[in-house]
Amino acid sequence: MSTQFFSNLSRNYIEILEDSEYYDVTIEVGEDPNVKIFRAHMNILCHRSPYLRRALVSNNKKNNNDGVLSHTKLPNILPEIFQIVLKYIYGGILSLDEENTSDILKVLVAADELILHELVDYLQTYLIENKADWLEKHFELIHRTSFQSNNLLELQKFCTEFMAKSPDKIFESLDFTSLPEKSLVSLLKRDDLRMKEIEVWEHVLKWGLAQNPTVTPDPVTWTDDDFKTMENSLQYCLPLIRFYSLSSKDFLGKVRPYKKLLKRQLYEDLLGYYLDFESEPSNNFLPPRNVKFDSKIINPNIISLVSKWIDKIDASSNFAYQRELYLPYEFKLLLRGSRDGFNPNKFHSLCDDKPKTVTFIKVKGTDEILGGYNPIIWETSKSFGETKDSFIFSFKYKNGLIKDGILSNVESIEGALNYSRAFGPSFGDSDLFLFGYDNGTSDYTEISCEQACYEKKIRDTKDEFLIEDYEVFQLQKKE
Repeated sequence: MSTQFFSNLSRNYIEILEDSEYYDVTIEVGEDPNVKIFRAHMNILCHRSPYLRRALVSNNKKNNNDGVLSHTKLPNILPEIFQIVLKYIYGGILSLDEENTSDILKVLVAADELILHELVDYLQTYLIENKADWLEKHFELIHRTSFQSNNLLELQKFCTEFMAKSPDKIFESLDFTSLPEKSLVSLLKRDDLRMKEIEVWEHVLKWGLAQNPTVTPDPVTWTDDDFKTMENSLQYCLPLIRFYSLSSKDFLGKVRPYKKLLKRQLYEDLLGYYLDFESEPSNNFLPPRNVKFDSKIINPNIISLVSKWIDKIDASSNFAYQRELYLPYEFKLLLRGSRDGFNPNKFHSLCDDKPKTVTFIKVKGTDEILGGYNPIIWETSKSFGETKDSFIFSFKYKNGLIKDGILSNVESIEGALNYSRAFGPSFGDSDLFLFGYDNGTSDYTEISCEQACYEKKIRDTKDEFLIEDYEVFQLQKKE
């Protein structure tokens, strides 16, 4: 067992920093008229900062100053900021209580320049957790600062999430066309971007035009070279536009004039869709935005479809019905097999006594999603649960599309739900059941579907299958 005396060690190193003797490095910090010379020690600086190691070693070699006082400059850092950083380098001490947020941001930028990863990570977290209001108020500064470095990833994430949540505020206070491409792409990838898709498309075009000032805004005047130039500028943005979420009117008036920007197959798919709502795209389909939920196996289209089934709204899993989302419920994740385990005991501990749950099961080795809706609760005090509103379902889910959907409503109400402790979320006597031995303590060993209490079978085979993952959500009506 070793005892660590870091407090005294830290104090001693701070004393070394403050001592005017024995130093072998001078650092000129700042620019005229705010310049200060700091005295320091090469061994400490080189071991604490990779940036200073390179700078000091390079200067020594260039000037052949072996054994002579070494000197370097840091013009991009203010002296008062470097003083804070230097205290951290020597003593591992950082006191932010008396510092304003603007100076804390400057310390972060200085730490990033000096490649002090520990300090960079800490300050990003500190600002996000303690100064979020200030960051939002000074968003343009924070956004510009964070995307000038590849190391400020947490601040970049904060900015992208804020932009997705409040795009109107951003476009009012920030010149959208000045966004770095990396920032724009991060924003376009988000499912929860709260903008109409036609507005997203228009802003992307505006951004592309700003990168190419010689191209006129009117696509009618564009030459083939102009289209190629814009296509190159937008090559990482175009695949992220949810074109299938647009109205026919918007597609005709605001996308069709730019058809030469799109891949030929994508445009043909779009044209077919807007002329025939039953057509399906051959490219990967991106679902509509404005939905954020925690799932590894389903998308907003599936939530929309199941919500329609719950509310008894006429719905189909055909592609034509996947265009407009129906989202009256919040889906709160209660259980995920890959996170929480695959046994009945875990299911009952996390899901019992909670009304209105939906289970989704991804079948291993296939594109199948199976599941069921329980409008009442799960429990183990009796064998079966009675309800007239439960249902089970299945469909194929590939490339973001739902196909071959089957909805099967309960027929034998008294056997709608299987409550046994050895069962997971199971429906009917055997219509959809997950069974584990040892009174529910072992993982599921028997999983299959056999029609008994529901109106339709949801699989063509009675054979047992394996689960890749499964999730149980509780539904709550949105306010």
